[in-house]
Amino acid sequence: MRRRKLLTAAAAITAAAALALTGCGRSDTGSTESSGAAGGFPADAKIGVSLPAKTSENWVLAENLFNSDLKAAGFSPTVQFAGDGGAPAQQQQIDAMISSGVKVLVIGAVDGKQLNTQLAAAKAAGIKVIAYDRLLQSTKDVDYYVAYDNFKVGELQGQALLDGLKARKGDGPYNIELIAGSNDDANSKPFFEGAMSVLQPKIDDGTLKVLSGQTTQDQVATQGWDPKNVQTRMDSILSSKYSSAKLDGVLSPNDTLARAAMRSAKDAGQDVPVVTGQDSEVESLKSILAGEQYSTINKDTTNLVKATVQMVKDLQAGKEPTTTTTANNGTIDVPTQYLEPVLVTQENIKDAYKNDESLNKIVNP
Repeated sequence: MRRRKLLTAAAAITAAAALALTGCGRSDTGSTESSGAAGGFPADAKIGVSLPAKTSENWVLAENLFNSDLKAAGFSPTVQFAGDGGAPAQQQQIDAMISSGVKVLVIGAVDGKQLNTQLAAAKAAGIKVIAYDRLLQSTKDVDYYVAYDNFKVGELQGQALLDGLKARKGDGPYNIELIAGSNDDANSKPFFEGAMSVLQPKIDDGTLKVLSGQTTQDQVATQGWDPKNVQTRMDSILSSKYSSAKLDGVLSPNDTLARAAMRSAKDAGQDVPVVTGQDSEVESLKSILAGEQYSTINKDTTNLVKATVQMVKDLQAGKEPTTTTTANNGTIDVPTQYLEPVLVTQENIKDAYKNDESLNKIVNP
């Protein structure tokens, strides 16, 4: 998630039309409740933003952008991280935000299923809830969701792994290992399922071999998105399964875990495998330029925050925010605005960040 030109949003649709759509063909059918636009509230209203933990550069950037962009729009923001306190800390923070009189809650959840009590309280208080980047699950008390299309992210990662293997390793078959994100993060499932929609057919026909035998999300999940957990797991796999075999590739859901996988491979004396990533982290961009990490995904945080702040501004004005589809959270179809992720490899990296002043300096020194 990084700075790039904001995709043109689809024309605003009525609440009834929004709720009639399906989430890119991937949402389960389910009941839908109209959130409706807020009746308007003071232009200097308090806005609460609750974020998970500073596990990647993008969450830190989001904090800064929410503070600056909400203030620039005239609002009074409170932006907090749950951090090491996890879901309980986030629950307490949201309770405090509700008590302080916020008019909108923007929530990037630690665990999208652990906030139902807080969301019900927000609903009772007339507070609008926007799920940011991570879908709030199994609740009817969420009004909007703004994110990049995470299933599409997974598809891009899966295809990048196949393309990278062909380009760097020649003809298969190839030995690969799989990494997924934290199971308490709602995004981990669409990332993994999107990737496996591309990779599973190649596993089935023998093009890809997973020597560890670990191919389900539960088997390859990374608690807390902690790179130490990835390195420990990969060290074990490499010592037990790759003493006389080459590791050709690794599916990684983000850049931080990608770098952990590459460190593990290097420590085991392996050649650098083809590794995917996400988030356009500086160290990974340098690695891609150096011909090591194969790919990342550009999910421009600036644009995601801008889209979210625009929703808040629309609600303040009593307007229905723009949505383009719905995402089913297990209880309702949540009106959703998806932004488009962009695959970045060594081939297009110098052009991908030309509109991002800070990253352009990294890739075009």
